[in-house]
Amino acid sequence: MKITSIDIWTVVVPTIPGRVHSPEWEAETGWDQVPKHIVRLNTDCELAGLGETGRGMPIEDVRAGAGQLLGKDPEALALQDIYGSCRSDETAAVGVGPAYDTFEMAVFDLVGKARQVPVHALLGGAVRDRVKADYWMGHQTPEDGKRAVERALAHGFKGVKIKCKIEEPMVERLEAMRDVAGVDFKVTVDPNERFHTAEQTIALAQQLAAVGNVEVFEDPIPKSDLEGYIKIHEEIELPVAMHVGSGPQIIRAVKAEVVDCFNLGGSLVGFQKNAATALAAGFSCWHGSGNDLGIVDTSYVHAAAAAPNCTMASDFVGSWTREDDLIVEPIPFIDGYVPTPEKPGLGCELDQEALGRYTLGHETASA
Repeated sequence: MKITSIDIWTVVVPTIPGRVHSPEWEAETGWDQVPKHIVRLNTDCELAGLGETGRGMPIEDVRAGAGQLLGKDPEALALQDIYGSCRSDETAAVGVGPAYDTFEMAVFDLVGKARQVPVHALLGGAVRDRVKADYWMGHQTPEDGKRAVERALAHGFKGVKIKCKIEEPMVERLEAMRDVAGVDFKVTVDPNERFHTAEQTIALAQQLAAVGNVEVFEDPIPKSDLEGYIKIHEEIELPVAMHVGSGPQIIRAVKAEVVDCFNLGGSLVGFQKNAATALAAGFSCWHGSGNDLGIVDTSYVHAAAAAPNCTMASDFVGSWTREDDLIVEPIPFIDGYVPTPEKPGLGCELDQEALGRYTLGHETASA
């Protein structure tokens, strides 16, 4: 089997109006207008592999990554370093390169289909038959947040992750959620470092602890401020998490004793390495996201299912924030969980009709 050509679609899929932010806090989503790229590895047989970039990936990087794989036999690639055969320096870092995560995803999809196994089997095997998942919302007023929680409950979710900042009425937001869902419906509070200081975070945490429905504080202040995190960790009763994407970042947080759990990122293999690093230190984690489309979100489910300590509710959120996920069968959410995929490869199929509605440009790279 050889990769004979690679299709690259540039797409923009808007968010559903009112689904992400309340206009009082954020007039426009903004990031949903940043292009993504969908790639398909075509071969000299009937098999193809799908991948999806993060937002804002330069098309030049996607073209460069395609050039690394054209003409290659995907079965002959090292799955932990798909560009490895192109490296002349044996000391070079593995698992890196132009649009690496995207093409790693597509290679795993292709190899899984060729071997008739799901992607998680190529990562060491799933350790659970379903992955915990929470609902998600952006910056919302208490009234809009209440409606979002009602929607989440109707779909069987047990918790929600919220974007926020110190200037918002945080106590009122969480009280509105508690009033409709009770204290057992837990809230992951993620200000993306916009609680600014340890002092502000500690004061707010004391108020929110009394509301009773906080699951964890994620990235309350800039991650560079370890002294601030030490103060927070010492003073508040609520768990604290950092969103990180590499082993050194995990080790730094563990050594400083400033976190109770992690939101982890990384490629398919990279996430396994990150989760294993956290597991070695005795920490649980969940899989983060970037409000993506269906191909990336499906890959996250495989990765989360294969990590023993990925026991917290992960972020597979694109299918209810965007107009379309660009896959034929949407990811199923059942009672706060996503079933572990069992079809060969990623197990999702590109929706060509939907793709046509959101494509800004298309090109094909050939060997």
